[in-house]
Amino acid sequence: MSTIDFSALTAPVTKAEVTAFRQSARTRPEYSTTSGAAAIIVAVAVLAIFGFVVLSFVGGIITYLASATEGSVSPVGLVFPAVFIVIFVIVAIAIARTLLRGGAWERWLRLDRFAAANGLVFSPTGVDPQYPGAIFQLGRNRTAVDHLRSASGRFLDYGNYRYVTGSGKNQTTHNWGFLALQLDRALPNMVLDSKANNGLFGGSNLPATFSKDQILHLEGDFDEYFTLYCPKEYERDALYVFTPDLMALLIDNASPFDVEIVDKWMFVYSSAALDLRQPAVHQRLLGIVDTVGAKTLTQTDRYTDERVGNPTANVVAPQGQRLKRGVSVGAIILVVVFAAFWAWPLVADLIFGN
Repeated sequence: MSTIDFSALTAPVTKAEVTAFRQSARTRPEYSTTSGAAAIIVAVAVLAIFGFVVLSFVGGIITYLASATEGSVSPVGLVFPAVFIVIFVIVAIAIARTLLRGGAWERWLRLDRFAAANGLVFSPTGVDPQYPGAIFQLGRNRTAVDHLRSASGRFLDYGNYRYVTGSGKNQTTHNWGFLALQLDRALPNMVLDSKANNGLFGGSNLPATFSKDQILHLEGDFDEYFTLYCPKEYERDALYVFTPDLMALLIDNASPFDVEIVDKWMFVYSSAALDLRQPAVHQRLLGIVDTVGAKTLTQTDRYTDERVGNPTANVVAPQGQRLKRGVSVGAIILVVVFAAFWAWPLVADLIFGN
């Protein structure tokens, strides 16, 4: 997209416009499963919590007044709780108003207008997107959130994605930003793990861990920005795809993100949710499509997997379709620490015992 119209994201929006959009949008299929119920539940929960706090303070004031003797009531003892109650009520009302009247619907209005102005289609939710990328294979309640896809031409989809792991107190909701671009040719599974978003000790932020014997080192300073994984015996194929000019584009445009190529798809992952109200976010992602995506398409338009034995077949041999998984360094450290903690009493007894 050479020219992007950002006006929908920055122009003023009135409450009347939001209300009208909410009423009309609920008749459209992409909003058919979206309602204000979640916002109402959250608003009620917020008000309940704040109400409990306010009632606690009111109860404290009543108890204080009931137990105080004549002339012993301190104005300071009443002013502070009263001010605290007023602040709590104001904050609670502000939060409830945001959840019920603005919030999501104003954001959806802006993104819907942005999509219409730029040849895209906006959807507030998309249940369980059927993509082969690593982050889309985990957990449950898989949902694309606030995402935009192409209305015509080559398929493009970008926005946010979440899934849930664990249960009870150990339940965790994982939020990602993503971009999905459909390619023309089936390619081996290759992952570029960005070093810019790795953990404190250099551990990958990706939810999947890949076997280290699949790491391929490329020329120049590319290894300072990415760790490239490709299936064993597909090193030459990876070099065919990741030419010096494509590597330069990746460094310049996509170094903060992880990139995965799998089947006929290129995925770009952000380990933090994307704020799609910001024009710079759209500019960055669509810029990746225009540079990295375009170069990947031209570089791979004649790729064939020679292991298939049919030059006209647009498939990859089974051994190249998916990277082999490995064990994360963090998991190994955790096991070692747990084992040491468990074994220490026995070792201490042998060393220091009588």
